[in-house]
Amino acid sequence: MAFAIFVAFIIFQRVSELCIAKKNERWMKQQGALEFGQSHYPFIVLVHCLFFVSFICEVLVLNKGLSLSWPVLLALFLLTQAGRLWALASLGSYWNTKIIVLPNAKIVKKGPYRFVKHPNYIIVTAELIIIPLMFQAYFTAFLFTIFNAVILMIRIPAEEKALRQLTQYEEAFNGISRLTKDVKKV
Repeated sequence: MAFAIFVAFIIFQRVSELCIAKKNERWMKQQGALEFGQSHYPFIVLVHCLFFVSFICEVLVLNKGLSLSWPVLLALFLLTQAGRLWALASLGSYWNTKIIVLPNAKIVKKGPYRFVKHPNYIIVTAELIIIPLMFQAYFTAFLFTIFNAVILMIRIPAEEKALRQLTQYEEAFNGISRLTKDVKKV
């Protein structure tokens, strides 16, 4: 029962976020925003969908239950949710699941963006580990940590390249920590 409620909550959250992203996409494109990274976006969607399939199947087929560490993992999950809301609220109408950049837009440097350039990617990475570990889905945690890392090695440089082309991105984040310090730029 706890598993079903937990999964339903996460799926509801993700569908709600996709609706918000679609609304934000329409608004941004009406303002003249451009979209980048269309070639890799379907792979991001695929990995996130397969994460849920793998997680649900691993728990149900292998009859996994709550981890003994579930209270700590639940606390970490709730912390990621607070961080997720903080990051999304900080970007407001600029937040999206796609790379959509409004030329000459002012770079958001509030909320968690004061400290790190890509807080939402850090949060998603943590979730892809914490969620399966809470229900002992170790295979899913391992596999999708790798898949997510591969996606982020493509996604973050593409996003930064788009932001550098159309905004004062580098100047805005001078001195701010980077998630991609050693990742090759595209």
